[in-house]
Amino acid sequence: MKKFHFLKHPVVIFVLAQLAWLSLVGIWIYWYISNYIIFDLVGDKVSPQLVSKSINLFVLITGLFLLVAVLTGMYLIFIYLNKQLHLTKLYDNFIGNVTHELKSPLASIQLYLETMNIRDVTGAKQKEFIALMRKDANRLNYLINSLLQISGLEQKKIAHSFDIYSLEPLVRNLISESARQFNIPDDAIKITGTAPCSCVLDTNAIKIVIDNLIDNAIKYSKETVQLKIQLACNSKSFVIQFIDQGVGISPKDRKEVFKKFHRIYNPDSPNVKGTGLGLYWVKEIIKYHGGKISVFSEGRNKGSTFKIELPIYQTTKKRYINSLLKISTKNVKNDG
Repeated sequence: MKKFHFLKHPVVIFVLAQLAWLSLVGIWIYWYISNYIIFDLVGDKVSPQLVSKSINLFVLITGLFLLVAVLTGMYLIFIYLNKQLHLTKLYDNFIGNVTHELKSPLASIQLYLETMNIRDVTGAKQKEFIALMRKDANRLNYLINSLLQISGLEQKKIAHSFDIYSLEPLVRNLISESARQFNIPDDAIKITGTAPCSCVLDTNAIKIVIDNLIDNAIKYSKETVQLKIQLACNSKSFVIQFIDQGVGISPKDRKEVFKKFHRIYNPDSPNVKGTGLGLYWVKEIIKYHGGKISVFSEGRNKGSTFKIELPIYQTTKKRYINSLLKISTKNVKNDG
């Protein structure tokens, strides 16, 4: 089916619609001329109904078919253009958000540098300024690296390093690292359940997933973040659920939340900053691992649950395992 994928391109649809329209006009012209010639030659000897009945039926059916083809082609082009306009709007919003996200730390660093240049800042204050500038620089570096990695992931240029891992100790360790990274108190994240199973993973990519989901919980929490993380294994999958107490997600936004550039506007958190790429990035990483991610929320101000399912090593198809491990730059080992 992939070799016919080009038929979905709007230019091809437009060309086919024009061909259908020209064919329709050509058939009608041919029908008119043919009838004219027949009646001119034998019109006084043969009943017109006998000559034209079958031809008229054929021309009618063919004309209707081509007309439907033209209308269908125009409708598909309209749908495509509508989607392109929507994407353009999202892209414009994305450019604005990224520009703001890039300018904020740069402006902050510039302010600290100018302050240190104008005033004689020494001792503890100087260390404080340097720490704040380093924090802004790290934020800037993280954003730039995120954009580059998303681009590389889409173009399949990221060098993944897959391995077989025992999940529970690995995931608990990655969650602890993320909590320290975001300065979250120990009692803000509660991990429950057990996961006595193994998966083929790229730990760096899974760390990105955990970072983004925890960051998302922080951004959309009304007060202090409270996050519950449940671990479980079933016969086919490793399941991890991130349950927050934030502003929640409406049913219509649940269908859009993982799309590229999409951001949810919520009146309870109107000043949340972001690029609209975090959850899209998460979805692509999980998809690359052969898993799936979904979100559930009972509604506004009732929190959200992000559920990730990854195929466990024991029941994963051998071909899939080999394809992941083949592109890894490391030897297969069990980190458990």
